[in-house]
Amino acid sequence: MTIASINPATNKTAETFRPMSEDQVTAAIKSAHDAYPSWRTQSFEDRKAKLLKFAKLLRADVDTYAKLITQDMGKRISESRYEIEYCAKIAEFYAMGAERFLADQSMDVEDADAYLRHEPLGVLLGVMPWNFPFYQVVRFAAPNIMAGNTVLIKLASNVPQCARAIEELFAECGLPEGVYTNLFISSEFVEAVVSDKRVQGVSLTGSEPAGASVAAIAGKNLKRSVLELGGNDAFIVLDDADLESTVKLAVQGRTVNAGQSCVASKRFILVESIAQKFTSAFRQQMSALKLGDPMDESTTLAPLSTEDAAVSLLKQVQATIDAGATVVLGGDRPNREGAYFNPTILTDITPDMPTYDQELFGPVASLYVVKDEAAAIKLANDSSYGLGGSVFTSNKERGRRVAEQVETGMMFINQPTRSQAELPFGGIKNSGYGRELSHLGILEFVNRKLIHLGMKES
Repeated sequence: MTIASINPATNKTAETFRPMSEDQVTAAIKSAHDAYPSWRTQSFEDRKAKLLKFAKLLRADVDTYAKLITQDMGKRISESRYEIEYCAKIAEFYAMGAERFLADQSMDVEDADAYLRHEPLGVLLGVMPWNFPFYQVVRFAAPNIMAGNTVLIKLASNVPQCARAIEELFAECGLPEGVYTNLFISSEFVEAVVSDKRVQGVSLTGSEPAGASVAAIAGKNLKRSVLELGGNDAFIVLDDADLESTVKLAVQGRTVNAGQSCVASKRFILVESIAQKFTSAFRQQMSALKLGDPMDESTTLAPLSTEDAAVSLLKQVQATIDAGATVVLGGDRPNREGAYFNPTILTDITPDMPTYDQELFGPVASLYVVKDEAAAIKLANDSSYGLGGSVFTSNKERGRRVAEQVETGMMFINQPTRSQAELPFGGIKNSGYGRELSHLGILEFVNRKLIHLGMKES
């Protein structure tokens, strides 16, 4: 196994890392397990101080950490800076809110004196992806560290500089050894870690096959699990939408992180009365995107994360074209060094085509034209995924009506799917289960213990 940071803008290797041996992994699990009894008894104030320092350290060196993200996986530098700032906000949110979220909850029972107490579980494993390397880790680690758990992190192997930096940051903020540990391991090691009796749960953000595998291992070992998997978010445009602003948001929604986001807008479902105008404007704005060096502030479309990712996306797109889809824009890769992919729009896609119910991880938009609102809802729900989605209309109540009928974990009116520290994030169907962020995110890996103090006197 090779762990390397390869700049996708140049396909050149910046640094290589040595994977951990079996003995080192065993020692890491032991360290996390040994740290747990002490960490779980630390006061909220002590944990809070450390997490607030973590946020402060992030903000103090935003450019350094943003550069690592861009070097490792190719994100535009402005997006990388935003990711670092967002991580600081998530850390602050849980630092300031954990004690309240985990407060004892009195049970309103007529004849019993009882309450719920929230207690940590122990050692947890987070298997995190490359597309938002800091955010994905902090989203999992911050609430669980504040809850009193200790965490092991297996971050995707193509973002090792980020993995090392995050571990160093948590150490610098004062966490005791074993509370946060980075694992430089291959996917083959994950089963052994999840199966270890000292590990109490696992959270995975990644592909559908990876999620199914980890869920099976967790289930076999009776461990808790949270899965955030793929998405094929619908972007519904109704006949009364403000097309000028909607098209602009459509481009943003499809090309955030070069289209490599589970909640990027992917299926554009257009009511036929506005379809032609939308398509024309959308094509114009997509074609104006500027491919370039992600470190260059003027670049508006960065490369994909790896050369393999670009090759795989091209195969998906070409298979759909070969099956009869119409290319409105792009459909190919530019003749330049790096893992780049041209902005692409496909239409005339039918259910028998490969990409009808596949996730396209890149700047490729699928356009569908439907008769009316009811048909838009029906098509939006014709998916094995159910992560996020959005609907665009000038009538907020109409938007609410549509949003309530689309089968997803999240729906947004007049904006693409997004995440916010204070709001729950997660999906249904093949997009996974469980929730992250908000107060719900800190409750996934705690024991909601009933304490019964006895019967009330009559």
